[in-house]
Amino acid sequence: MLAAELLGGPPKVTVPEFDEARASPGEFTDVSPTEYRADAVVTLRRRDATVLAVVVEVQLKADVRKRLSWPVYVATLYARLNCPVVLLVLCPTQTVARWSSKPIRIGPPASVVTPVTVGPDQVPVVTDLATARRNPELAVLSALAHGREPDPQPVFEALLTGLDVIDHEHAKMYTDLVFAVLPAAARNCLEALMTTTSYRYQSDFALRYFREGKAEGEATALLLVLEARNVAVSDEDRALIAECTDEAQLVTWLQRAITAEKIQDLGDEFVH
Repeated sequence: MLAAELLGGPPKVTVPEFDEARASPGEFTDVSPTEYRADAVVTLRRRDATVLAVVVEVQLKADVRKRLSWPVYVATLYARLNCPVVLLVLCPTQTVARWSSKPIRIGPPASVVTPVTVGPDQVPVVTDLATARRNPELAVLSALAHGREPDPQPVFEALLTGLDVIDHEHAKMYTDLVFAVLPAAARNCLEALMTTTSYRYQSDFALRYFREGKAEGEATALLLVLEARNVAVSDEDRALIAECTDEAQLVTWLQRAITAEKIQDLGDEFVH
C-alpha cells in the first residue's frame, strides 16, 4: 500500500485500480553472471492479475553503479510479469533525489528508464496524530523524508501512531525501512522513543517490534550454543526455537543449552 500511496502522491503517477498489494521477490536471477537484488518489489493486483509492478529502491547517496542496475530491474521484472513496471526511488535528501531523478538513457532511439523519485520536498511533515491514524502510509513517508530534522520526535510520534493502526507485518516492514534510511542519531532517537516506558504515548506495535527483535537474538544465540556443543537439532526443533517469541522461555532454554548433551535436555517441549 505504501508504494501505491507514494506513486499517487507528489509524483502524480497514474496507478491502475487494484484489489491488493503484495511484496514480491526482489531477486533478478534471470540475469547472468551478475546477481541483481532490489530493495523491494511490490505488485498491485486486480482480479488475480498483476496490473502494475513497482521496484522500490532506497537511495542514500549518489552511486553511479545504480544507474547501471536499475534498468536491469525494470526490464527483468517486465519480462517476468508481463505488466507495466515503475522504478520508485526513496531519497532522504533532496540532493540525492535530484540525482536519482535523471533519466537513464540505455540506447537509441528512445530506450530510457526514468526513475520516479521521492525526496523531502515532495513529502509533507506529518506531526498530527489524527492525520497519522487516517493515513499511516503518509506518516511513514514523512518519517523517511524528515527524520533527519534537528528535532524529529514529533515526526516519529506520528509514525508510531500510524504504525499502530495497520497490520503487524506491514508495520514491521515499514519500520525496518525507516531504520535503514535514518542516520545513526535519528535511529537512536526513534529507538529510544519506541522503548521508553515513561513516554506519554506508548506504541503497542513498538513494544512488540522490540520484543520480537530481542527474541530473535536469543533464538540465534541458543542455536549457536547447541551447534558449539555438537547437539543435534532437527528441522522441527529448529523451527520451534526460531518461532518462539517468549523471551523468558528462550533464556531458560539458553541456560540449559550450556550443559546440554542432547536436545531433550532443554525441556519437555523437545521430547517427540
